[in-house]
Amino acid sequence: MSSSEPYSENERPVDAWCDPTQLHVRLADGREVVTPLWWYPRLVSASPAERNNVELMLDGVHWPDIDEDLSIRGMLSGWKYPKAVKPALAAE
Repeated sequence: MSSSEPYSENERPVDAWCDPTQLHVRLADGREVVTPLWWYPRLVSASPAERNNVELMLDGVHWPDIDEDLSIRGMLSGWKYPKAVKPALAAE
């Protein structure tokens, strides 16, 4: 799906939340999109309260406390912040 295609009602977010390592967004058609928080440096650096103060938009999610916006199409396409760095695994 290209960005020039019309918005799809099925892609409208109906719920969004963060757990300690992932962002979850439930879509109108029942799918749940899950992406790692490390893809989004602003979300990683935010407090749990800031991460969970979410506003749903027609085609994405907005975090007013940290001025972050993510599109559903970007999440479905696997887009991440260009300079996002995957954290190293903890030594066992």
